[in-house]
Amino acid sequence: MSEKEAQEMLLELKEKAELMVDLAYSSIIYNNKELAEEVYELENLVDELNEELKKLAVKDAIKGELDVNEALAIIQLGDCSEAIADAASEIADVELREIELHPIIKESVLESDEVLIKVTVSPGSILVNKKLGEIKLASHTGMWIIAIKRGEKWIYNIDKNTIIKENDILFVRGTREGMEHFIKIAEGKEKEI
Repeated sequence: MSEKEAQEMLLELKEKAELMVDLAYSSIIYNNKELAEEVYELENLVDELNEELKKLAVKDAIKGELDVNEALAIIQLGDCSEAIADAASEIADVELREIELHPIIKESVLESDEVLIKVTVSPGSILVNKKLGEIKLASHTGMWIIAIKRGEKWIYNIDKNTIIKENDILFVRGTREGMEHFIKIAEGKEKEI
C-alpha cells in the first residue's frame, strides 16, 4: 500500500463516518427511518473498509514497505473513524427503535433553520446530466449536495464539475425554505431552478 492509497482509504473512512453522523442526527430530528437505515448500510461499508485498511497496513509493515509506527498510526486512525461510525449507528438506532426524543432536544433541533434531506433524481429532472457549476444549484436553492450515492458507489468530493445523473440519490443540506423547491426540481416536478 502506498502512502497515497492509505490517505485515500483514511479519507474515505472519515467522510463516510461524518456523513453517518449527519444522517443519524437528521433521522432523529425529522423522524425519518429511511435515513436511519442508510446509516446502518454505511456502517457495514465502514467496517469492511477498516478491515481492508488494517490488513494492508500489517502486510506492508511485514514486507518492510511501511514503517511499523506508520502502520500503527494508520490502524489507529481507521479505528477512530470506525468508532465514530459505530456511534452514529447507535444514534440511528434510537430512530429505528422508535424511542421518543426528550421534548427539549426535539424543540431545540426543530428551531434550527438547517435541514438534511435525501432525494432521488428522477429521469425527468432538469438536473440530469448537468454540472453543478452550470446550474448554480446552491445559489438558487440554498441547498448544498454533500454526498451522492450512485448505485453502490458514494461520491463525496462534490464541486462545480460534479455531474448529476438520473437515479442518483442526493444527500443535501440547506435551509428549510429551499427544501421543497429542491425536492420538486430533483423529482422533475419543477423545470426551473
